[in-house]
Amino acid sequence: MIDFLSLNAPYVVLVCTLIIWAGIAFYLMRTDRKISQLEHRLNRYMESKKT
Repeated sequence: MIDFLSLNAPYVVLVCTLIIWAGIAFYLMRTDRKISQLEHRLNRYMESKKT
C-alpha cells in the first residue's frame, strides 16, 4: 500500500483535491437551496402583510 501511494503521489493528491472540491460544491448547493426557500417564505409573508 505504501508503495502504491509513493509511486502515485500526484494521483493521490488529485483525488484528495477533487474530494474537497466536491464537498465544497455540495455545501454551496445545499446552502443556496436553503436560502432560496427562505426567500420564498419571506416573499409569501410580505405578500400576506400587504393585503
